[in-house]
Amino acid sequence: MQSTQTNDLEHDTTTSKTRVKQEMHALQKIGERLIELNSNQLKECLLPDTLFEAIIEAKQIRKNGARRRQIQYIGKLMREVDISPIKEKMSTWDGISKEHTAWIYQIERWRKSLLEDKDSFYKFAGLHPDANLQRIRTLIRNTHKETLSSKPPKSFRALFHELQLSIPKKKEQKDMATE
Repeated sequence: MQSTQTNDLEHDTTTSKTRVKQEMHALQKIGERLIELNSNQLKECLLPDTLFEAIIEAKQIRKNGARRRQIQYIGKLMREVDISPIKEKMSTWDGISKEHTAWIYQIERWRKSLLEDKDSFYKFAGLHPDANLQRIRTLIRNTHKETLSSKPPKSFRALFHELQLSIPKKKEQKDMATE
């Protein structure tokens, strides 16, 4: 009877060790994400000084073994920190990056449409009257010439840049609804 109780206690200890290990790995993953942030974003997270310094140090480490140990150290430091505000900040930034990605795809769709269909220029002009339409028209024409001549896509890239200037990020949501 007593050996059964001992096995149950060992099982509970093993489970708790597993749980602790999973939590440590989760904290290390958050630490890895923190290492990828720039210094302004790190300051917004309001991290304790020791954790902030450990993250800055990890950014400078290039050797894999040393970097892995530093990430483990960051995970250990994060055990003492409330990570919910950090997670909220990261999810906010992830949302911003998704909006930015959608905006970039919108610009790419416009570039493709402008190069393939002449009528789309007039549609674009109607939606974006403040755009530099003469420059966009010139870049479309030059892109076609570059393609025929097998030249580097200088105007193709410049067209993308001009569309970035012409299509505001907020208006992008409206454009997607009208298409």
